[in-house]
Amino acid sequence: MAVAFLQRGRVTALDYRCEARPGDKPFPELHGSMSISYVRSGSFGYRARGASYELVAGSVLVGNAGDEFVCTHRYAYGDECLSFHLAPEIAEEIAGEEFWRSGALAPLAETAVFGELAQAAAEQRAFVSIDEAALLLAHRCASLGGANTRGIRASERDQRRAVEAALWLDEHCAEYAGLDEASKVCGLSPFHFLRLFTRVVGSTPHQYVVRSRLRRAARELALSDRPITEIALECGFNDVANFTRTFRRAAGRSPSAYRNFCKA
Repeated sequence: MAVAFLQRGRVTALDYRCEARPGDKPFPELHGSMSISYVRSGSFGYRARGASYELVAGSVLVGNAGDEFVCTHRYAYGDECLSFHLAPEIAEEIAGEEFWRSGALAPLAETAVFGELAQAAAEQRAFVSIDEAALLLAHRCASLGGANTRGIRASERDQRRAVEAALWLDEHCAEYAGLDEASKVCGLSPFHFLRLFTRVVGSTPHQYVVRSRLRRAARELALSDRPITEIALECGFNDVANFTRTFRRAAGRSPSAYRNFCKA
């Protein structure tokens, strides 16, 4: 199901909430425009241009106009995405063909912060407009995309384990205790789990947890007036100074400056 937030000719924003289940047969679709889709929650598979990806919360799907693709739901269902479709002249100004053919971006702190800003804008809870947020997100993805795209080369069993682990880590990111805990959930040795997760998701478990925490923090900063220290601790950052440094690296501004940017 898709709900349009914005349709202004050159930028269209859609809220996708997929109801497909693991037993449903996938079918080919076609990208009608260049697009950036931020995965808010859940997980789904994506195949395009001969490559396969498993997208989880924080991932970004990069759609190339004219490309055929297939989405699968072998391991989970109920995924949600915020998708921006761009007119050709805007897409070409943001990035070249190589980026738009890249398929997907692994979960990154930098894109997660701007993805949450876009979500707040879509809900009309941020000072920036949704088309402004769309272009900020697209530009940040394009600036990082070249080194962070990857296709999957793993067995279906390993893909399932990695996706289930990512869903668990996203849900428990605030209290995540380390690699030993996560590997026990999957019934694997820490080393095997680390290799498997990194190969499928595109980041280490710790990196993914930090990015999940940043996504939650960015959303709270955009939508609430709660103290920054309280938000940091609730999201799993035990050291507020470290939270500030980590957030600044991802967003290009401090948590307080990001909040002011959202609400100015």
